[in-house]
Amino acid sequence: MIKVLYGKRGTGKSARLITLANAQSAAYPGHCVFIDKDCDHMYELDRNIRFINAAEYLIDGPKMFSGFISGIASQDFDLQAIYINSFMKLVHHPLAELDDMFLFFARFSEALHVDLVISVSSEGICGAMPDFLRKYII
Repeated sequence: MIKVLYGKRGTGKSARLITLANAQSAAYPGHCVFIDKDCDHMYELDRNIRFINAAEYLIDGPKMFSGFISGIASQDFDLQAIYINSFMKLVHHPLAELDDMFLFFARFSEALHVDLVISVSSEGICGAMPDFLRKYII
């Protein structure tokens, strides 16, 4: 299952993502991973959640990020959910051109039974929300 928190900067997407991650970590036995662009939110997460500062891995583009996500899943057979904060700053690509990436996320999530919860900022995005993203909005 894919869920997307979408909105402008400063609307509480990160805080909501952290709350969701902490609640799932406490309620379910599987592992959770939280990916962010820096370490700002590291200490707000439950200690059982694996935190990854993606900036350390020099990710540049959707294909590289998809491989990064696949690599995380390949190392953890008990992985239950991946939370991704600041998605647009990690992928470095226009949202309107990421429909194939979200198709990959859907196949990935279904095949591996891993939930993806993604925070997407609408700042700097020209036009309305892309149609492919609407079905994932929570």
